[in-house]
Amino acid sequence: MANDIQANLVNQAINLTDQLIAELDQAERQLSSARNWSFLDVLGGGFIVDLIKHSKLSNAKVSMDRVNYLLQELRRVLGGISMPSDYSMSVGGFATFADFFFDSGIVDVYMTAKIMSSLNEVRNLKNRCYELRSRLSNIR
Repeated sequence: MANDIQANLVNQAINLTDQLIAELDQAERQLSSARNWSFLDVLGGGFIVDLIKHSKLSNAKVSMDRVNYLLQELRRVLGGISMPSDYSMSVGGFATFADFFFDSGIVDVYMTAKIMSSLNEVRNLKNRCYELRSRLSNIR
């Protein structure tokens, strides 16, 4: 009976980890696209480029909100897992405002740096999820 419970928990954790990886892939795609638009913005992209870039960032935020939910569920299933409790994108409120209303080279470079920081965090978290997935598979 105890082995059945443990196997069920491991299977739940693997399923949650797979969902996490899928959401992180989606966020990574959106952030990579936003980064590319941000590079164009640095070169003088303008308002339309800002709109597209922030649309991509908004899509990435939706995925990362789902990632936070899945991380909480995974923590609940495994109890005491050492993963970040919450992920928050480096790009937010004032940076978005500044990007639209103070559109300048300095703000564009700042936004690009913030997007790249978020992209690196997503990639690091995804790698940790792959490692966890591998360890869980070995428990089966």
